[in-house]
Amino acid sequence: MQRSMNLWKCPFLPSLKRMTGGCSQTRVRVDASLSIHRQSRSSFFQTDLRAPRTQLFRSFSSEAKVNDNLRNIAVIAHVDHGKTTLVDKLIQQCGGKTENERCMDSLDLEKERGITIMAKCTSMMWKDKKLNLVDTPGHADFGGEVERVMSMIDGVLLLVDAAEGPMAQTKFVLGKSLARGLRPIVVINKVDKDSSRVREVENEVFDLFSSLDASEDQLDFPIVYASGRSGWADLVQDGPRQDMSALLDLIVSHVPPPKGDVTAAFSMSVTMLSSDTFLGRLLIGRIHSGVAKVNDPIHALNMAGQKIEQGRITKILYREGEQGILPLESASAGDIIQLAGLSKASISDTICSVEVEKPLETIAIDPPTVCMTFSPNDSPLAGKDGNKLTSQLILERLQKEAENNVSIQVKRKEGAGESFEVYGRGELQLGILLENMRREGFELSVSPPQVVFKEENGVKLEPIEEVVIEVDDEFVGSVVNKLTARKGVVCEMKESNEKGRTRIRMNVPTRGLLGYRSIFFTDTRGTGILTRIYLEHQKYLGNIDNMRKGVLVSMATGKTTEYSLKDLEARGTLIVGPRVEVYCGMIFGEHSKETDLDANPTKTKHVSNVRTTDGKDDLVQLKAPRKFNLEECLSYIMEDEVLEVTPNALRMRKKELDPGKRQRASKNKK
Repeated sequence: MQRSMNLWKCPFLPSLKRMTGGCSQTRVRVDASLSIHRQSRSSFFQTDLRAPRTQLFRSFSSEAKVNDNLRNIAVIAHVDHGKTTLVDKLIQQCGGKTENERCMDSLDLEKERGITIMAKCTSMMWKDKKLNLVDTPGHADFGGEVERVMSMIDGVLLLVDAAEGPMAQTKFVLGKSLARGLRPIVVINKVDKDSSRVREVENEVFDLFSSLDASEDQLDFPIVYASGRSGWADLVQDGPRQDMSALLDLIVSHVPPPKGDVTAAFSMSVTMLSSDTFLGRLLIGRIHSGVAKVNDPIHALNMAGQKIEQGRITKILYREGEQGILPLESASAGDIIQLAGLSKASISDTICSVEVEKPLETIAIDPPTVCMTFSPNDSPLAGKDGNKLTSQLILERLQKEAENNVSIQVKRKEGAGESFEVYGRGELQLGILLENMRREGFELSVSPPQVVFKEENGVKLEPIEEVVIEVDDEFVGSVVNKLTARKGVVCEMKESNEKGRTRIRMNVPTRGLLGYRSIFFTDTRGTGILTRIYLEHQKYLGNIDNMRKGVLVSMATGKTTEYSLKDLEARGTLIVGPRVEVYCGMIFGEHSKETDLDANPTKTKHVSNVRTTDGKDDLVQLKAPRKFNLEECLSYIMEDEVLEVTPNALRMRKKELDPGKRQRASKNKK
């Protein structure tokens, strides 16, 4: 009894009342094992540490007015937790038609891979309220898309899988929203799965909020139980399960309307870019103050306050559900719009009335962790597939990408006039960029991804990532051993919610993860789940031994033959089949030993009168070659190798094609 009395006198009473719901259906057990009573969490509930956080980014004048008929909200979650599917159902609930699934994924690569790459905004009407909904990517490599939309919104839907619970990217996106002072709505999705564990996931979500230093108001988050695939959401787990109306009503009541002084001069920060065949560049963002009208004079300011260009608003557009882009005559503070009329303005610039001279504050973006070198294709087969070959065209395309994607940086490589260093968040992000470029007709060669190091006070620092792995019990030893050899440290190991599986959380340097994904899926026979997220920079952990075997390198130019490949199969694993064009220095297989082997895969059988005893030559049967996709190629090549990327082919090769020069360089290193 004494413990209960002390409990209800605690300073976070509203959170406990929310969690218990004031009824017998308690969401979290109120006992000595309650996660919020853990000693390790106690410091996170000190209100003096949290008080200034909301004020840091959101400061409105006393004249700021509220547009009560508008709500701006983003859907954030870990990859494959159901964001885009949920958005589809919300559009349908509001009267929109979604003839195709994943209607927000409009890019070709998004449709092919089933992932969201770019953040996108759409509008819908629910009763008398207009909802601006932003769908965001879930992969860590595209975290920059999540960061830059935070300035556009006033609330978030945090989706959590009812079986998996909070994952690495869940922590990242939630931390960004809490730092902005937002009060999330937690949506526990896929509760109709057989493996769902709703009560445990609720506890894990609350612990995650606590560990991220959430304020008392943020800890008082509402929970919605949903199934995006089935199209229902309820405020109680055993609700009627009919439609999404409960979630839409909660968005209207919980998310605050946008604030902004409509009487002030017009100003808007550019968050995203788009383009139109007739209108040209479209600037997407949320209006911070004032009213925008067609034909109004405007100018663009960069972050330093310098004028970039001046013009007039030629068109104001917005997207509504599946109806596509619709025009507007005017838009006011709080609206998320697409604006045409300026051709040079880019992301983070301020679009404003001509009398405004001070730019709006922009959000800091986490630094890149990997870089690659892009160069023109100089292989013997250069120019046969693509039509964009020069370094100038490559540079212009990379600069355009850097303008549209805040997490991409491009620099000219020192000492190499035609090569460019491209910085990003990971292999997947840079692989998507390369895939888009090859489809546009580019030919280029790229180096393997390299980790971006930092130096502070003379100490070399490297990026560390938090890796969450879920594998069958029989593969735990193999996975842990290989990641430990890559300087990984096990932080937590526990049983998964699925019988016979284990969840492992490790801290691993980014360079230790380069090239590991394909090894991981091979070791776990395709059944493992691996997610990773940038954690912090730590002191350099030392050299990591080379984990890859040697390669089979062609010492001739021509087309491969069955006759030659049959003998070479015993030396390793082939990655090309017969009648494939190769050149000297090109990699055509993986050697069974640790060293590279130069061989001739183009050798043909000599023409002679010698015949087999039965008068027929033996039929050559080769094993199917191992196939690599773009990301696998990037993770496979080593420092002395490059990847040749063309519209029709991916070829791994040595930087130095001449075998004699490679041997001499190898001897000099020793």
